[in-house]
Amino acid sequence: MLNSFFNTQIEKFEAFFSGVAFEPHRHDTYAVGRTLSGVHCFNYRGEKRTSLPGNTIVIHPDELHDGEAGTNDGFHYRIMYIEPCALQAVLGGRTLPYIKGGVSTDPRLYAATEFLMYDLEATHKQLEEDDIIFELANILSTVAGHKKGRVAYDYGAAEKAREYIHYSLDSQITLDDLALVSGREKWSLSRDFRALYGTSPYRYLTMRRLSFVKHYLTQGYSLSYASVSAGFNDQSHMTNHFKKAFGLTPTQWLSRFKPDCRGSGS
Repeated sequence: MLNSFFNTQIEKFEAFFSGVAFEPHRHDTYAVGRTLSGVHCFNYRGEKRTSLPGNTIVIHPDELHDGEAGTNDGFHYRIMYIEPCALQAVLGGRTLPYIKGGVSTDPRLYAATEFLMYDLEATHKQLEEDDIIFELANILSTVAGHKKGRVAYDYGAAEKAREYIHYSLDSQITLDDLALVSGREKWSLSRDFRALYGTSPYRYLTMRRLSFVKHYLTQGYSLSYASVSAGFNDQSHMTNHFKKAFGLTPTQWLSRFKPDCRGSGS
């Protein structure tokens, strides 16, 4: 049975781009980054956004966005991808923070993401990574204007459903199945899941399967093997989902990011 808990909580990526970097796509993780040089432009929530050196980029899970250079000089940035479940371990059932506009000049966010400046080859001890996530979750919530108060969602039920998805990636999962294992009425569960993890149960399942596809590809397996082994109907089915999620085809992603296997597209 497939199990995707081998993934780390934070995936980091660094790149320089000129022209168009990524086609419109969306992923179910937060994308939190910093522009190092140049002008980084992207379309987000119906408007064109611009990030300058020193700005912090915070793209909310499951939001459609793209990426391109704002000038002929291109842009250089570092970014990390964090699963909402990691932040929820700190937030404890509060709604996920949304940073208006996707770009912030708040010094608190700048300080909380300073570890992005570390050598990307460096690995973090588990305790250090937990500290980073704790600090970032609270700063994101503060900058977003959230106030601590009564938990309005059933975090326990949603977490049971999320864990069940991880251990059943190669199975046909229905919302009724998730309701049964979580003890929560299915439509209430679907609402809570979206609020707490930033995406629907179906999208969450699809993205976990795509994570396995990336893993298989970096290990040298074929597209067809990776597709079926990760739970997709076939290679075409997987490729369609892959491009929607990362703005690149699997072949493009592999050729661009295989050397260090850090990138998943912004």
